[in-house]
This record gives sequence, C-alpha cells and structure tokens, in this order.
Amino acid sequence: MSTMPTRVDEDLFEAAKAAGSRLSRSAAQQLTHWARLGRELEASSAVSTRSIARVLAGQQPYDSVGDAEQAVVRASWDAGVEEALDALDLAAERAAEGASWTELDDDGRVVTRRA
Repeated sequence: MSTMPTRVDEDLFEAAKAAGSRLSRSAAQQLTHWARLGRELEASSAVSTRSIARVLAGQQPYDSVGDAEQAVVRASWDAGVEEALDALDLAAERAAEGASWTELDDDGRVVTRRA
C-alpha cells in the first residue's frame, strides 16, 4: 500500500490521535479507518446521505430517518458539541471582561478567581 501526503485540520488530527491511541492505531491509521468508513457509508444503499444532510441542516425531522441515519446524525451532533466545548475558555472570557468567577479547583474545593 502506498501513501500520499495530505493536509488535515489540527483538530481532526488530534481527535484521530486520541481515538487511535485507545484502539492501538496511529493517528494516520485512525484517519484512514475513518475515511474508509465514510466511503462505505456514502456508498451504502442502506443509508441516505441526502436525508442525513437535510436533518443536520434542520430541513427534515430527525424521527423521519431510519436507525442508521439517526446514528450518523447523532455522531455528527456529538462531534459538534465536543468541538464547541473544546473551544470554550470561560475563565479567559471572564478575565478579559475584568470579572471574577467561582469554580472548583483540582481538589474539589470552591475557589473564587479574580481577573
């Protein structure tokens, strides 16, 4: 098998690295695995990628698609939520506003942080 160099978004590479380590795969192997799954999904007659796209765009109800399509939609939603959470830095936002905030420290104690 020959390989071809390609550029991958950093967040996708980091996700592949994390998922791959749990499955004893390198990041490159995990990306290849995901690409193959995507190829098979798009080629499958059991899954309508058009319906999935319409559900994700809010143009079709989630309950109107089959179990396989719902699984793909949920995976997409999960990835979006994870990406949004990774982008959050509420401490930095509060500090930039000059506001204090309260949180739990690493030992579970309530602490107030000052900007």
